[in-house]
Amino acid sequence: MAAGRLIIKTEFLPTKYRGYMLPLSQVFWLAGSLLIIGLASVVIPTIGWRWLIRIASIPGIILIMAFKFIPESARFNVSTGNIQAALATLNHIARMNHSVMPEGKLVEPVLEKRGRFADLLDAKYLRTTLQIWVIWLGISFAYYGVILASAELLERDLVCGSKADSEVVVTGGDSGESQSPCYCHMFAPSDYRTMIISTIGEIALNPLNILGINFLGRRLSLSITMGCTALFFLLLNICTSSAGLIGFLFMLRALVAANFNTIYIYTAEVYPTAMRALGMGTSGSLCRIGAMVAPFISQVLMSASILGALCLFSSVCVVCAISAFTLPIETKGRALQQIK
Repeated sequence: MAAGRLIIKTEFLPTKYRGYMLPLSQVFWLAGSLLIIGLASVVIPTIGWRWLIRIASIPGIILIMAFKFIPESARFNVSTGNIQAALATLNHIARMNHSVMPEGKLVEPVLEKRGRFADLLDAKYLRTTLQIWVIWLGISFAYYGVILASAELLERDLVCGSKADSEVVVTGGDSGESQSPCYCHMFAPSDYRTMIISTIGEIALNPLNILGINFLGRRLSLSITMGCTALFFLLLNICTSSAGLIGFLFMLRALVAANFNTIYIYTAEVYPTAMRALGMGTSGSLCRIGAMVAPFISQVLMSASILGALCLFSSVCVVCAISAFTLPIETKGRALQQIK
């Protein structure tokens, strides 16, 4: 869903505005994140987490009904030979902006073949595709890793001078006490405040991220933010105060959000129209794999070795930073490609 809406926005926006407008959509992601944390602080202590899931699903149901009001990309319609639908969309946009369509005829070569998976692995795009997949997997791994690690660190009170032995022994049936300590306990109001503060970090670097994307380029900007992400994962292991932990989590959320902003823009720009949705779709699949692996590190491995988990997150970010820096194509100021 996120990939689809970004592709449509990319194809509607002029080249000079893409690097500014696409990162600003992060504001709405932030609003949703803050809303669910605030909702959780009220719903979970009163009626339980199952009701939180039920309530959180309501906007998705409404969104399904709203899809019919979203116009199809004019670029896509033209590439499939549906010129009339493209003109209808452009005329609608012109009326909304109190303008008129320029004179002339809408002409674009019709693509006889749609994008295929094999096209992503064609010699022209093979290296780009493989490196993009590595970056998407790594960014998702880091993004969901820091979110889950935040909850894990807060649950365990792993702050200098605080109680590190807050485990609760779980009893199980007739066998007496379980061999596994359980660190699960209800978040206190202060924990929810910490989550809100760290989540606000997702918008904190947006101005710098926009400047980096537009002046340094997509590749260099992404490699810098990925490198900084690796550094801050290691800093989480430093013995610090509660304020210091919140500060590190704040910066990590800011950096991982900036990483997502940049790779979303780069992936949508680097592929031609026939392959754009396919490229974003396959990248999204790798993104989901990273999201699935993250809990095993943030919660399972971290319970055995916090340093080991943080070093693994940091190492993945370093690999992504190198991959971003060596991407073969820079898309800053580059018009969207129509054909391969």
